[in-house]
Order: sequence, then C-alpha cells, then structure tokens
Amino acid sequence: MSLPKAPGLLVNLAFLSRRPTGHTNYAMQVLPYLAALQPRVLVPADQQGQIQPRDHPQDTKTAGYTVIPIASNMTPDQGAVGHLRRLGWTQFQLPGIYRSTPTNLLFSPIPEAPLYTRCRFVVTVHDLIPLRFGGRFSRLATYFRVYVPRVLHQAVHILCNSQATVQEVQSTFGIPPHKLTATPLGYDDRHFRDLALPTANYFLYLGRHDRHKNVSRVITAFAALADRECELWLAGPSDRRYTPELQAQVTALNLQDRVKFLDYVSYADLPKLLGQAIALVFPSLYEGFGLPVLEAMACGTPVITSNCSALPEVAGEAALLVNPYAEAEITDAMHALLVDTNLRSCLRQAGLERVQTFSWAKTGAITNTVLQQYW
Repeated sequence: MSLPKAPGLLVNLAFLSRRPTGHTNYAMQVLPYLAALQPRVLVPADQQGQIQPRDHPQDTKTAGYTVIPIASNMTPDQGAVGHLRRLGWTQFQLPGIYRSTPTNLLFSPIPEAPLYTRCRFVVTVHDLIPLRFGGRFSRLATYFRVYVPRVLHQAVHILCNSQATVQEVQSTFGIPPHKLTATPLGYDDRHFRDLALPTANYFLYLGRHDRHKNVSRVITAFAALADRECELWLAGPSDRRYTPELQAQVTALNLQDRVKFLDYVSYADLPKLLGQAIALVFPSLYEGFGLPVLEAMACGTPVITSNCSALPEVAGEAALLVNPYAEAEITDAMHALLVDTNLRSCLRQAGLERVQTFSWAKTGAITNTVLQQYW
C-alpha cells in the first residue's frame, strides 16, 4: 500500500514562448506569487534564465522555486508541431515527472494536463475562442471540443480570467460552479503607467489579426471618419491567414497613407505607443479578459471597446462601450474622442482610477489560495 505523497506543487510552463504574449505573460506574472509554496517549475531549457528564483513581491520570506529544465521544442514558437509535441509529452512523460518528485498537485496556467492518470491538477482557462470562432475542422477547435473538456472534468479545480469565462465554461461543459474561480488579470504598474506624453495623431489597435479581433470593422469604421488627418496604427504580429486580407482592404479603401501595420511591438515599447494614442480601439467580438484595455487605461489612454464578453468587466464605466458588429458605433466613438478633448480627459482620469482595482498581486493571491486548498 503506497503512502500519500507529501504536499508539493509542480508548475508546468512547457508552453513558454520566446515572444511573450498573453499566456506567457500571465504565467510569468503569477509565478512569483506562488513562491511561498516552493514549487518545482518545469521550464523549456532555453528559457531558464527567465525563471530564476526571485523575492516574493510582498513582505513574506520565501525560498523561491526550483527550476526543472525540459525540452525546448514544445512551445508556440514551433507552431502546430510544437503544440502536438507538448500534448504527447504532457500525456506520456509529465506523469512520470509528477510521480518522481515530491508533488501532490500540478498547476498548469493553460488547460492542459495528463488524462486518466493519478495526477491531481488545477488548470487555467483563458477563453473558449476556438469554439466560437474557429473553423469546424480547425486543429484548435478540435482540441477544445475533444481534449479540453476531459481536462476540465478531471481537474480538481479550474481558474478563469473573468466571471464571463466562468459562466461560459460552466454552461458549455457542464462544470459545477464549485469547481470554478474567477481570477481577473492584473497589469505591471511599474511598466504600464502614465508617462504624461503629448497625444499624437493616431488611433491604436493592439493585438493579433484573427477574425474575432474584429480588425476589419475597425478599418472600415476608421475609413468613415470625416477627419482625414489622423491615422490608424495596427500593432500586433502579422499572420499569413489574416493580414493579407486586411492589407487588401486598406488598399481597396485607399487608406495606404493613413493605416500603418506595425507588426509585433516589443514589451518595452508598448507604454509609449499606448500613451501617445488618441485612443485604443479594441472592439473585439470576444475576449476572455482583454488585457490591452487594462494596459491602455494604466497609460492614461482613452479606450473604445466592446459591450460583450468579458470586456465590460474590465472597462467598467471608464471606456466607451460599443456594439462590435456596428461599424457606425465604432466610427461615432472615434469621432467623439477625436473632437472632444473634455471627453478624452474624463476617460483618461476614469481609466487611471479603474485600473487601481486590478493587480497581479490580487491575481496571484487568489491563485495561491486556490492551490493551497488542494495542496
């Protein structure tokens, strides 16, 4: 008869990308707040330098965490091949690591974990976008239809980025509410802050070019603006599936001189880019949270965003909320912020106040509390 394992936490960061976006940033921000649990952290070998033990951001004394290097070819940097490698490794190799370490709980900041094993795990669900906007036969949609539901039903608990995601996971997969906890995201207030920069003459979209991001309607709405002097800057990694269509749309509308494709913008450059924009235009059709909204408000930038999914939870009354399917509403909101300096000033102040209710410390504290309940 085997004895129960001593409490121990294993954190799986096999998905870390060298070009940090949502999931990587989330994991890197939450991890320091788990240091009190002295976790063992699985990290791609070529990224060990990012995961050095650090002092906990709060006042408690901790011993940090132990880094366990793993293969570096299982990340989003290798595309679909990396994803498939990681799924195989998760199912067939991760359970052995779990058994060979003093671990009784696995935490995965994405909805991946070994199925039909004795591993106890907590996972995070960020959104269900592939189910809502993925093609019927897309790999990600299949992943969310077949694999993710099994992970969620076998998890001891599930963290979600927002209350909207909690409700959607519950209704879509039939997960009982006691297994779900909303953990709203935070922002780095040392990095994203009001730099008191002069406002330049551009509206900014920040994010990928996937269809649910609604960039096509942003371009159409911008084309309808009466003021022909301002510009629209689209910041985010290009995608061969979607970017050429957007570029063709810009050409068809004769906006080549007014719409700029900035591609991927480094983390270091984001505060200035956000801080000088007339407004962030982010009318996404669906978001599990909407971190660009939070980061823009932290930089003192007015925000135009959607009145659906999790975005109203983030923006509150500190942004202009529009129907993302109504291009005229997006145009009207852009026009209002272009001509009304008082409105820009009010939204700027409201946004700076709103972001004070969010922090990675809160996200980390909730995560820590949930993990300790099952540790």
